[in-house]
Amino acid sequence: MNTQELCKVWDLPLRIFHWLLVAAFFIAYLTEDDLLTLHVWAGYTCFGLLLFRLVWGFIGNQYARFANFLSKPADAVSYIKDLVASKAKRYIGHNPAGAVMIVLLLLSLLMTTLTGFAVYGADQGAGPLAGIGPANEGLWEEAHELLANFTLLLVFIHILGVAVESYLHRENLAKAMWHGYKKPTDQ
Repeated sequence: MNTQELCKVWDLPLRIFHWLLVAAFFIAYLTEDDLLTLHVWAGYTCFGLLLFRLVWGFIGNQYARFANFLSKPADAVSYIKDLVASKAKRYIGHNPAGAVMIVLLLLSLLMTTLTGFAVYGADQGAGPLAGIGPANEGLWEEAHELLANFTLLLVFIHILGVAVESYLHRENLAKAMWHGYKKPTDQ
C-alpha cells in the first residue's frame, strides 16, 4: 500500500518528539548515578520535549491536539474491555486507552523531571532548583527514583498496548509512528 492510499496521522514534529523522548528517557534511566552530566542533560531534554508537547497539544495537527483525543477514563475502561473481547473499535488517531496512557506518561515524565531538578539542586546546588537546599535531598531522590520506575512501567504497558492494537487491527502502529501514515477507517 503506498502513501497515497493512506492518511497522514502523525506529523513530523510529533514523530520527532516521540522518538527523541524515547531516547532521552532511556539515556537518563540507564545513566542514573554513573554518568551524572549525561543523565542531567537527558533529563533537561525530556523536560524541553514535554514543554514542546504541551504546546503541540494545542497547535499541532488534529491528531496531536489534546481536544481531539482526550476522553473520559470510563471510555478507556470500556475500550479495554472491548479490546480483551477482540471487538475494539479501530481509531485513526489515539484510542481512549491510548489517550489515558499519553496523559499518564506526560504527567509521570513531568514529575520525574521536576523531582530530578530537585535532586540536582539539593545534591549539587545546580540546575533550575539550585536554591532548594539539601534538607530534603533523600526524599527528592526517593520520589525521583519511584517516578522513574513508574514511568518505565508505563512505557512497558504502552508498548504492550501498541503490540496488542497492532495485532488486533492488523497494522504496525510502531511503523506508523515512524512514517506518520495509517490506513483510513474504511479499509
